[in-house]
Amino acid sequence: MHIVFVISNESSVPYFKWFAEKAAQQKEHKFSFVTLYTEKPKMIEDVGKYGWDCYWYKFDHHKRKRGMVRAFFQLYSLFKKLKPEVVHTHLFDDSFPGLMAARLAGVKKRVVTKQDTTFHYFYAPKWVFADKINNKNATHLVPVSKEAEKFIIEKENAPVDKITMIHHGIPPEIFTQQSETYKKEIIEKYQLAGKKIIGTVARLIEWKGYRYIVEAIPEVIAKHPDALFLFVGQGNQKEELQQLAEKLNVLEYIVFTGWVDRTYIPSLYALLDVYAHAANYEPFGFVIPEAMMNAAPVVSTPTGSALDAIQHKQNGYLVNYKDAASMAEGINYTLEYGADFKEKGQKTALEMYNFERMWNSYINLYIKT
Repeated sequence: MHIVFVISNESSVPYFKWFAEKAAQQKEHKFSFVTLYTEKPKMIEDVGKYGWDCYWYKFDHHKRKRGMVRAFFQLYSLFKKLKPEVVHTHLFDDSFPGLMAARLAGVKKRVVTKQDTTFHYFYAPKWVFADKINNKNATHLVPVSKEAEKFIIEKENAPVDKITMIHHGIPPEIFTQQSETYKKEIIEKYQLAGKKIIGTVARLIEWKGYRYIVEAIPEVIAKHPDALFLFVGQGNQKEELQQLAEKLNVLEYIVFTGWVDRTYIPSLYALLDVYAHAANYEPFGFVIPEAMMNAAPVVSTPTGSALDAIQHKQNGYLVNYKDAASMAEGINYTLEYGADFKEKGQKTALEMYNFERMWNSYINLYIKT
């Protein structure tokens, strides 16, 4: 079976590389990869070293409409040439031209992973009609969480008989590589010794919910004056968050780390007493399984991978959306009573969000009649 993966606006995608490696090991199915990107992508090298072809078509998302028209004709020609059994798209900018091109090129199985579910509905409503067109052109729709599945049924009128929910998966052997040396470096660099550490790894943007974590800090430090909040990431909301923290007199309890090298992240997770996640409606959220696999107790809004994995007060703690008081209560509870969340959460994540499970689920979907 020949499967073509298509994605837009990404130079490299980790799980594309994992699929390329796994497929090369098993040698049962042929994979090809396509990326729509502004410049020569790293993906060519990532999948090429496993013997797979990667096709690159220049695409500028700032000129979306024109780019999609061009991409449609390029992808149509490619699919007619390759004659794959499956075309699998992943983001809107590749799905809109890709699924249409695959359908007209006679590709029988057209799969779309609904990775950016909700974006148009909340931030660009005029494009929701196009999400519905994608649902029509696809033969299989794959939401990445139960929440996302519910959303595409209710808001995009997705046909239930096309839907197969498949969680994203990550290789534990990669994402749990902790280092005692890295831990010591992190502790020294951010002066974490003797602190109760509450961390968040996400871009500093509005919908990630950082403001509700900042607003929760006064209640947390009232009970835990040794608490320190690590905000790991970059984004245009940093100044706004700093001003909010100054207004609440809690800026001294926050460390804005900026960008942190990926190799340090598992060690950082392992140092956390709480991983706090306040995002508003996230289709999946890789940081949740990453944190849980590294035994960080998670306090999260009930969204994406968190909602599917966490049993409240059993292996984690769920808080209300846009609710600083609820976040503070969750952090305080977890600091005091959440010791069991470490092992139980880790066990859950290793079972639910393992890459092997994701691989098997997709292969079964591809071969399903």
